[in-house]
Amino acid sequence: MARPSSEFLLAWDSLSGSAQESGWRSIPIAAAGSIVLHAGRRFPGNEEALLAEFATTNILVAESLPDGKGFSVERADPHGDGKTWLALTRKDSGSLDLFTSMACDVVGALDVAADDGHNEPRCLRVFLGRVRAWQEFMRKGAQTLSPEAEIRLIGELSLLAALITSGVPPHIAVEGWVGPQDAFQDFEIGTGAMEVKSTISTIGFPARVGSLEQLDNSARQPLFLVGVRLKQTTLGRNLPDFVDSLRSLLNDEIQVHELFSNRLLAAAYFDAHANRYPRRFELCSTRVLEIVGEFPRMTHATVPMGITRATYDLDLDKIHGENIDLSSALKKLGVL
Repeated sequence: MARPSSEFLLAWDSLSGSAQESGWRSIPIAAAGSIVLHAGRRFPGNEEALLAEFATTNILVAESLPDGKGFSVERADPHGDGKTWLALTRKDSGSLDLFTSMACDVVGALDVAADDGHNEPRCLRVFLGRVRAWQEFMRKGAQTLSPEAEIRLIGELSLLAALITSGVPPHIAVEGWVGPQDAFQDFEIGTGAMEVKSTISTIGFPARVGSLEQLDNSARQPLFLVGVRLKQTTLGRNLPDFVDSLRSLLNDEIQVHELFSNRLLAAAYFDAHANRYPRRFELCSTRVLEIVGEFPRMTHATVPMGITRATYDLDLDKIHGENIDLSSALKKLGVL
């Protein structure tokens, strides 16, 4: 659970000033297990920061630290003691409200990891993993999902739930959900991949293909296209309900829940925005098609020379192909 924002806002307010010298001002806030935490400001810019001390863990010089829209992460030595500190700092262009939400959420993730008994190196990975998820969230605009993106995410969550209920171990299913990381397909699982298209249309099944790589099975085989048809209704589930239902399917391993939360954030879904998704849906049908042979598509191998990028539309209802049951598809993928 995220820390209360007042914990940070009061501390930052007490540290604010106009010092001209370079350096840090900070005050301790409640630790996360063995991780020492300070709210701080860096001068002369007066930027708000969260400082975390990982006293027994070395951070490799070559490790790439997150640097996103509105924030940065850097190695710091706020007290000149040579200990290992990381500073999550708001950039001048970044929203204070959003940065505060980020700091509360990241520390909340550290609290959960510490309460679960994770050691300091693991807590460092939790810290960096959650910040990188925020990096994706902010890169995608840090706004409520559009109606179209909401439908897409529900479709992906529906397939993720179906994978788990079909017998795929939760950690494999969640690790395979790579769509939020801008992979070519939504799921990389087993030897192949699965791309999900969702619609609420009652006439046809319009599906936008975003690239020449999306339906190209030359790199990963087999490749399946999964069509999820939804119906908007007053008695169905909204997006937060789909999220909560999925969480209930995960086992008790904290790392699986942590990874799922990171994927959701990277997909631009923020739990604090849950009340912004009132629409409710029912799952009407799911169609699974294997992409082989003459399946209608555009790839680098099939378009005329000189075309390097393309976006195009399909109507899945007009594609004549065998509807494969999910269990058979998963066996072909080698995960069942």
